[in-house]
Amino acid sequence: MAKPQTSKPRSEKASSLEGSTWRGFILLTAILVGVFFYTNIWKTSLLTATKEESIDPKDYDSRAKRVLRSTPLIDGHNDFPFLLRQQLQSKIYDHDFEAEKLASHTDFQKMKDGMMGGQFWSVYVPCPADLVPGADLHDPHRHVPDLNEPNWAVRDTLEQIDLTKRLVAQYPKLLEFCTDPSCVRRTHEEGKVASMIGIEGGHQVGNSLGALRLLFETGARYVTLTHNCDNVFGTSWVSVDQATGRDAGLTKFGQAFVREMNRLGILIDLSHVSPGTMRDVLLIAKAPVIFSHSGAYGVEPHGRNVPDEVLKSLKHNGGVVMVPAVSISMNAAHPEEATVEDVIDHILHIADIAGWEHVGLGSDFDGTTYIVKGLEDVSQWPNLITRLLARGHVTDQQAELLVGGNLLRVWDEVERAAKESQEGGKLPSEESWEDRIWEVENTDVPGLFPEEL
Repeated sequence: MAKPQTSKPRSEKASSLEGSTWRGFILLTAILVGVFFYTNIWKTSLLTATKEESIDPKDYDSRAKRVLRSTPLIDGHNDFPFLLRQQLQSKIYDHDFEAEKLASHTDFQKMKDGMMGGQFWSVYVPCPADLVPGADLHDPHRHVPDLNEPNWAVRDTLEQIDLTKRLVAQYPKLLEFCTDPSCVRRTHEEGKVASMIGIEGGHQVGNSLGALRLLFETGARYVTLTHNCDNVFGTSWVSVDQATGRDAGLTKFGQAFVREMNRLGILIDLSHVSPGTMRDVLLIAKAPVIFSHSGAYGVEPHGRNVPDEVLKSLKHNGGVVMVPAVSISMNAAHPEEATVEDVIDHILHIADIAGWEHVGLGSDFDGTTYIVKGLEDVSQWPNLITRLLARGHVTDQQAELLVGGNLLRVWDEVERAAKESQEGGKLPSEESWEDRIWEVENTDVPGLFPEEL
């Protein structure tokens, strides 16, 4: 049987009505407040956009600053940590780098003036011939160690990685250590300089894929396949026979090195390598490569620069050439006359051959004293972008690709390729250099498989 309905007392009805009215009032107020704030935010954004859009196209300085505010300028190569290791023996706590003005190409105030968004700090260690204690670095006949001879390259690399990470941790208001592109984007929005690590030479991994993996774990995110010396992975530009053009290119073990870097998600850097090594890597790489600090051979025929045929291949690979501020590779015949305009000539040539999606910036600051006029240190990045825009046929969007957009896109693709490889079940490579001389086996320990002995 249905339960008879009973009406609520008048006082309960009134109370319910008042509660509903009050809740409605609160809801309406919240809506109005939301509309107010949304409208003001929209107006502010519109006014900001209008102000940005109202920049005179010929006001190249303002356009350059707008580019650097919108996109992180990422320098692909800076040797500042090398100065700290060699000149200070890695003792950074005795100095206040936030306050001190340095004579180097890099200091914190210069980085702020340069509107920098990201820096790949090179943890460069010289080639083995230069690591021999007491070696005369200017003696062309000095001893060159055999590739099987032990040296201190791995130790010095680890110490320099430690130094770089300690420097970044000591100055958290300006720097933040990043190991992925999303961190770079976020750090730029926070007004800090994203700090990454690059290893400038395959000799620094000790001829070992296992060491490569551990260096990746420490935070290193690119390795230059060679420096100015051949190694077990490939041929350096200095070893090319200029008379015959003989160029040994990438080695068999170098192929394994490239595959393992692709699997790990570490950027392959082809600066300093020979043209043959460039071509060989591009044939087998499963992800875009970088040239962290190289110019265009078609503008200046210097061995450190990238030939046009390689630039065309790079277009298909998806990689990026990051142009340096080094006067010798910009104008080899008259380096003392090299200026920022020469740097721009290299940028435009690479953009013309490979496309604007394949050019970036990699200064090589603090790795040389031969620097172009008008881009003398990290504070001068805005001047470079201003002069580039002043050429008259470069858009702000192309400038954004140059300063950092291209490198971030490459890094995204490298990480994506690594993820696909690892999720596809590809295991770490156990290959080793075929000419490696292993230590004498110890017979005073149990044998794993004695029946095979």
